[in-house]
Amino acid sequence: MVLKAKIKRIDTTLPLPTYETEGSVGFDILAREETTIPPKEIKLIPGNIIVEVPKGYMLMVASRSSTPKKKGLTPPHGLGIIDHDYCGEQDEIKIQVYNFTNNSVIVGKGEKIAQGVFIRIDKLSWNEVNTMNNNSRGGFGSTDISI
Repeated sequence: MVLKAKIKRIDTTLPLPTYETEGSVGFDILAREETTIPPKEIKLIPGNIIVEVPKGYMLMVASRSSTPKKKGLTPPHGLGIIDHDYCGEQDEIKIQVYNFTNNSVIVGKGEKIAQGVFIRIDKLSWNEVNTMNNNSRGGFGSTDISI
């Protein structure tokens, strides 16, 4: 089953996002305008699209795997989450990047700068308890193996 999501391009001279191969789970998001990111700074790159995420889904925005190596850019927070109700006329998806190099980095208009992946989600209610019945694994980092 293929779901449909409403999408609006800000600059219609740029193409709609596409899945580049049959096996791709993510679609590429393009930069709407040229953006210069100074060294050791965070900038927002306009992603040219407003997406109405279907109910029961979220849109995860992540770095393309080649971006850190090719451009020296990485998302400072790991990834972005686009909620179902973030789809108004001013809700363009923007890609937050950190330039970890010692030089300014230019992202050109139309350049693939991130990827989007729709993920099915469920909302849960809390069942607050006073104790947990499982054995503790040892806390943060408990699966690290020391040699």
